[in-house]
Amino acid sequence: MAVRAPVAGRAISLDRVPDAVFAQAMVGPGAAIDPVRAPGVVLSPVSGILVKLKPHAFVVTATDGRGVLVHLGIDTVNLDGGGFVLLAEEGGPVLAGAPVVRWNPAAIEAAGLSPVCPVIALDADPASAAAIAASVALGPVSADDRLFTWA
Repeated sequence: MAVRAPVAGRAISLDRVPDAVFAQAMVGPGAAIDPVRAPGVVLSPVSGILVKLKPHAFVVTATDGRGVLVHLGIDTVNLDGGGFVLLAEEGGPVLAGAPVVRWNPAAIEAAGLSPVCPVIALDADPASAAAIAASVALGPVSADDRLFTWA
């Protein structure tokens, strides 16, 4: 399954995320994006059901049952939804590349928080984790480009 970039920016490895839980892959393997500092729309990385939707994070479960977490910035839960506009509904179907949230990474950074966006393959087994890490397309990415492959 191709997991697409939810935002434009620079794809980085998880160990560069300024949060130990993500950096040490405690939540799962994946990659992160240091986003372009401009207002924008966050896209769904895969097609499936939007099983969780919070202003700062969401999870899409694909038809095969695998879930992908997108977390918009670090510690952004502390903003209590400020600066985020939900564009989709929890529990509904979503296509890869469909808009889910509107936000402004520059405003997140101005509030003293990191706008880096981890994109995590939830509950990936150890063999998948190694393959995911090897498949990450590091460097500049546009929203909806392939970020990594989850075999």
